[in-house]
Amino acid sequence: QVQLVESGGGLAQPGGSLRLSCAASGIIFSIYAMGWYRQAPGKQRELVAKIRNGGLTNYADSVKGRFTISADNAKKAVYLQMNSLKSDDTAVYYCTVYRRSGGPDYWGQGTQVTVSP
Repeated sequence: QVQLVESGGGLAQPGGSLRLSCAASGIIFSIYAMGWYRQAPGKQRELVAKIRNGGLTNYADSVKGRFTISADNAKKAVYLQMNSLKSDDTAVYYCTVYRRSGGPDYWGQGTQVTVSP
């Protein structure tokens, strides 16, 4: 059984930084990509950032230049460095794993990020 465990969420002030980590355990025969989604209260879940197995990344326009996604394929881990945080970044952040192109196949349980003075 595949499990994704996130860590690193919490409270930050506007302009501050947080780093999210996610480690996958269990048998995953192939990883096409890993990524992060988020869901703010009253809003739809949205893709924040995604990194493919070869290193190709893509970001939501709202986080470009502020967030950086990275991965360690050997550890089946993905990270999200979040800088210059804004109150609009407040959300539950979910780690995801893709076995192929399309939507995620596995989801973490989510970690809360709150940006507030």
